[in-house]
Amino acid sequence: MTEKATAAVRKAAPAKTVAPKPPKDESRTALVRRARRIDRELAEVYPYAHPELDFENPFQLLVATVLSAQTTDLRVNQTTPALFARYPTPEDLAAANPEDVEEILRPCGFFRAKTKSVMGLSKALAEEFGGEVPGRLEDLVKLPGVGRKTAFVVLGNAFGRPGITVDTHFQRLVRRWRWTEETDPGKIEAAVGALFPKSDWTMLSHHVIFHGRRICHARKPACGACPIAPLCPAYGEGETDPEKAKKLLKYEKGGFPGQRLKPPQSYLDAGGTPAPPLRANG
Repeated sequence: MTEKATAAVRKAAPAKTVAPKPPKDESRTALVRRARRIDRELAEVYPYAHPELDFENPFQLLVATVLSAQTTDLRVNQTTPALFARYPTPEDLAAANPEDVEEILRPCGFFRAKTKSVMGLSKALAEEFGGEVPGRLEDLVKLPGVGRKTAFVVLGNAFGRPGITVDTHFQRLVRRWRWTEETDPGKIEAAVGALFPKSDWTMLSHHVIFHGRRICHARKPACGACPIAPLCPAYGEGETDPEKAKKLLKYEKGGFPGQRLKPPQSYLDAGGTPAPPLRANG
């Protein structure tokens, strides 16, 4: 854990202390300032925020993101090395025996549907895009199994083109923070995007998703261990006692959330080891 992250958690709201809730008539200017401050605070807590899927090129990221539906990133990272070793290009995967691909993808769950999707998108890449992943949203969403969320993951992390990834964590947190009351992913994307410079969108997504996986859980948010508690209108929905809240900082079984098996060099600390998340608990 970084020193800033450690300090942030230590300064988390004490038991029975209720953070001030933004008034219902919070001005647009106040909302923008609060939203951007939350992102700045999260950037200090998670300076190592990154896409939690292992990939070496846009094709690998695209396939891995499709596979990540209904499973953990860690599970995908444990599965894709064998897949890409055997089928390194879209042409290879498109021409594969479906039963062989299904066997490799079985640990990811829904392996038949996922096999159909990744082979379908590989065929489309080979036939329509010369075996290259397109760098445009309108092209990506035409591929089998690829929606706006997946497309923005690829655009933001493989092409450096800003995009907001509205996954379940992102949807939950931005509503808790009253950034928007929308429930439709497309409307959430538009509402939140309007609060931030476009250049911030990709890292904003990482910050929010990291926080949702580590602290602001769906059922039992660890309010008492949350470094942005004073800025959160939903403070108190979860455990507020700091010690009890720390025990709620749960992580994916078998590793840290989305543990990368091959972290990029920028994710390594000076000693060459991965910078750890806030806490592993079981």
